[in-house]
Amino acid sequence: MLKGVRKFWRRITDGLALGQLWNQFHTDARTSYRLYSQEIDSRRMPGTGRVRHLFRMIKLFLWAIVDKLSPARRVILLIALILFFPYMHLTGFSTNGIFWGCVLLFLLLVLEISDRVVMKRDLQIAKEIQAWLLPPGPPQVPGLEIAFATRPANTVAGDYYDVFPRPASPSQGGTYLIAIADVAGKSMPAAMLMATYQASLKTLAGVSSSLTDLAGRMNNYACGNSENGRRFTTTFIAEYDPVTRDLIYVNAGHDQPILRRQSGAIERLAAGGIPLGIQENTLYESGSTTLQSGDWLVIFTDGVTEAENIRQEEYGEVRFMVLLFANQTMTPPELLKTILADIEHFVGNTPQHDDITLMLLKAV
Repeated sequence: MLKGVRKFWRRITDGLALGQLWNQFHTDARTSYRLYSQEIDSRRMPGTGRVRHLFRMIKLFLWAIVDKLSPARRVILLIALILFFPYMHLTGFSTNGIFWGCVLLFLLLVLEISDRVVMKRDLQIAKEIQAWLLPPGPPQVPGLEIAFATRPANTVAGDYYDVFPRPASPSQGGTYLIAIADVAGKSMPAAMLMATYQASLKTLAGVSSSLTDLAGRMNNYACGNSENGRRFTTTFIAEYDPVTRDLIYVNAGHDQPILRRQSGAIERLAAGGIPLGIQENTLYESGSTTLQSGDWLVIFTDGVTEAENIRQEEYGEVRFMVLLFANQTMTPPELLKTILADIEHFVGNTPQHDDITLMLLKAV
């Protein structure tokens, strides 16, 4: 009997300990609350007392939950709640009312779970497709050690990164294109725009042109899919020549990458222009630098520095820079693992609110 109970409990909990179950529930509860409360105006109306404001917030929160249901399911929920009302106890139908109310609530639960299962399956397929668009690992680039990783806030992400040879390179030895991008928003809409970014980058990079022309053409393409600038994309693209070690780059509204020289000096790569998808025919400027042995180039999305803990404190660039300075003797894969572990430790059980993408390059 006891063995059967233990087997049943392991199946229910997937073998998780009580502490792990509580952390999972805590994370799910915070995520759900943010989902339902994001459309609620929590400001107290002038002349409204605290108790009245509390009841108003409860009403708005309940309506936010109900609004997420389809009209037919709202009716099922309404009937179930009516069957639980106290006046039913005066009619002699109390037992039947509670029973049928439970049946309707269980039916509603089954319908919602079926939707969740279908959506989860579709998201899993989308996640697999997105994984095909991202590189499985860093390529072998002469003179560079590279490591990169991404941590989506949801099943699919709006961040993109890649390093690949540029086919139309005028250089005899060939150059490599380095790209990282962050689509405004999260989840499926951002993931779909990320796919269009990847397609335009791979297509347009195959045409012989300067990096500024490439950025301009990508911007014009993005403007056709940005909902009048509401779905813009910040990006950093660079072209690296292994022969000369020259790096030409365009920063289109992205977080400025950190170039840490072997001497300890810090440079920020800022030259470029506005994010892609805001205004057609935008002219972009390029910057250039030369990588020397021992230099680090750190490219990241804002999900790294803006990661929040339970006290709503941001991870921040200061902590990020300290970690970079303290571990300069590490290899890029080692430092990447260290940074991600530090972010995870800092955030704790707080739900991740933005995609995290990080690319480390070290000149050797």
